Amino acid sequence: MEYVLLRNEGPVSIVSLNRPERLNAIGTGLLRDLQVALDRAQADPATRVIVFTGEGRAFCAGDDLKEFDQQAGSPESIAHHADSVQQITRTLMFGSKLVVGAVRGHAVGGGFEWVLNCDLIVAGDDLVGFFPEMSLGHFVTGGVTHLLPLAVGHQKAMELLVLGERQGAQALQRLGIVKEVVPPSEVLPRALELARQVAERSPHALARLKRAMAADPGRLAAALETERRACVELSALADTAARIAKATQGL
Repeated sequence: MEYVLLRNEGPVSIVSLNRPERLNAIGTGLLRDLQVALDRAQADPATRVIVFTGEGRAFCAGDDLKEFDQQAGSPESIAHHADSVQQITRTLMFGSKLVVGAVRGHAVGGGFEWVLNCDLIVAGDDLVGFFPEMSLGHFVTGGVTHLLPLAVGHQKAMELLVLGERQGAQALQRLGIVKEVVPPSEVLPRALELARQVAERSPHALARLKRAMAADPGRLAAALETERRACVELSALADTAARIAKATQGL
């Protein structure tokens, strides 16, 4: 795998996005490698907990706009990209292993959505999360149209999605999205400490708890499909193309 690292520390598998020169932006190669790494971690009988993190100074800067022409070349390519992003969500949320997010720096768009897909989150005090999709005429994925209102309420979810304002780590902790905030250098060590504590619990009980706590799998699946359709439909609009073209200038 070129764009994702996978290593084990006892009962913990650490899955790290590894495109630090692009702030771990989401491209085709990263999506492919991330799915492989998560599948391996989920299937590994020695793994009880997954820690999901990013190399360098950001967790994930969202879609790589340098690859936009490739991702949005046709309705089929848009649908394929959305499917690939959302399959990560399914693996994170419907897999049997608890996922501890270890996030710092920027978590943008799809990257922020993946943060919301984690079960427990340790954040650096430099974390900045936001959804830029509406400003681009694009649409969110990751099931956030279902998950975010459950986490923060309808009004706050609309504010976060429509206005796309940047949220710092402390604000996200107050909203209940982040479990705890630590200095950036302590994010991964603290996440590993938390993961080892979780790993001491019965794996059978953890798997059943995760299934029981799943945010209404039927409604989440419906939200994912609605988001997928919206991504495809909006991509065909000239307004969306113009907004994203403007955003990619200078990249």
